[in-house]
Amino acid sequence: MQATTKSNVTKISVMAMLCALSVVLVLLIRVPLFPAAPYLVYDMADVPVLIGTIIYGPVAGLCILLVVSTIQAFLLSPDGWVGLVMHFCASGAMVLAAGLFYRYKPKVGWLVVGLVTGCLARTTLMVPLNLIFTVQFYGNPYEVVRDALLPFIIPFNLIVSSVNCTIAFLITLPLTGYIRRLRSANAAK
Repeated sequence: MQATTKSNVTKISVMAMLCALSVVLVLLIRVPLFPAAPYLVYDMADVPVLIGTIIYGPVAGLCILLVVSTIQAFLLSPDGWVGLVMHFCASGAMVLAAGLFYRYKPKVGWLVVGLVTGCLARTTLMVPLNLIFTVQFYGNPYEVVRDALLPFIIPFNLIVSSVNCTIAFLITLPLTGYIRRLRSANAAK
């Protein structure tokens, strides 16, 4: 019983640290990728979220993402609840794909498949999210958003998700053996 409590406290503490790291990264690293679309700014917020997903699974990753998205939406961004919904849905698809594939088979190859699938899921989901939310709530004309999809929005999301997934992969790659042992120990309890 006491070992389970200790592991739960450790898990919650690590998840809280990953949330804090994600917020700090949003504050420190902001890079506009396309001069013609300066509103599309790269940040590394999803890297700690993905690390938490790889270590603790998709549910934990979604919890970290929800906390981070809420802090970003209401304290760091003028986007408010619309930004929260868009970020949570798009990055949530990436987290679910990466987490479920790696949970299915905790091997490096399956993690790569999950991360690639997650990149594609996030990018694909941002198309309808932009067409709905950017048009309805930001007041941008549908034609303007539609015309920005191929030259800016789709490449932006592919770049952001690919870079963040690659960084998370490179950070967690040396830890995969430890992560497997941690999961086995938690499953045995």
